[in-house]
Amino acid sequence: MSNKTEYEVRYAVGQREVKGYDTTELRDTFLADKLMQPGKVYWIYSHYERFMVGSAVPTDSPLALETLDALKSEHFLDRRELGIINVGGDGTVVADGEEYALAAEEALYLAKGNKSVTFYSNEPAKPAKFYLNSAPAHHAFTNKKIGKQDAKVLHLGSQATSNERDIHQLMINTVVETCQLQMGLTRLKPGSVWNTMPAHQHDRRNEVYFYFDVADGQAVCHFMGEPQETRHIFVQNEQAVLSPPWSIHCGAGTSNYAFIWGMAGENLDYGDMDSFPPNELR
Repeated sequence: MSNKTEYEVRYAVGQREVKGYDTTELRDTFLADKLMQPGKVYWIYSHYERFMVGSAVPTDSPLALETLDALKSEHFLDRRELGIINVGGDGTVVADGEEYALAAEEALYLAKGNKSVTFYSNEPAKPAKFYLNSAPAHHAFTNKKIGKQDAKVLHLGSQATSNERDIHQLMINTVVETCQLQMGLTRLKPGSVWNTMPAHQHDRRNEVYFYFDVADGQAVCHFMGEPQETRHIFVQNEQAVLSPPWSIHCGAGTSNYAFIWGMAGENLDYGDMDSFPPNELR
């Protein structure tokens, strides 16, 4: 592994432990605040579903997807699949010699078995910012680019409840075949601040929220924990929160913003969740 790739490991913790955490312990355990480092590939290897969250920001030179010691494999994708969503300038991903151009908010699914993956920015001064999610895979499906026109879009919420939003389902089983990885991008309308309300759990899979397009000086308050024992983490632009299967996940911003959701686990049923109305949260 070169000095252009960094990673850390986050072990799983349960509800009982988290009840005693202070703010620093909560942030150290669940907040990903080192994403989008220029000229670096950065990963968090999570022990929730062996899910990995990371980023690649190529600048003057391309970046390679290198294997990690934690994977114990010759190539990163020997036993994994990878989801990529660009939230920066135009870029290109080359997988086993095949080039995939990705503009902002376009996605790429890379299947198990790809040997060589390289990330490029078209303009180093305005680099691509590739947000990465990876999960273990048992089958080699087909690499697929998902453009904006390919996404399944859901229009949910209303301005009256401050949660009018468009959900762009980029990597779900009606758009692309995956083993367990699912990803999408949600953008809130001006005047709306609440995401994912009512809040929900899905004990059959984990989820990670990556917040971006959070304006300077603004923040998102991300809520997590058990429905009757909630906690909160204030999140800045281009930071993410790891949600264990036992935790709800929702948030409210001081202005509108966008976020990418990614999950993996027991099944591919997007609607498999247990919802909790606002008046039931504690």
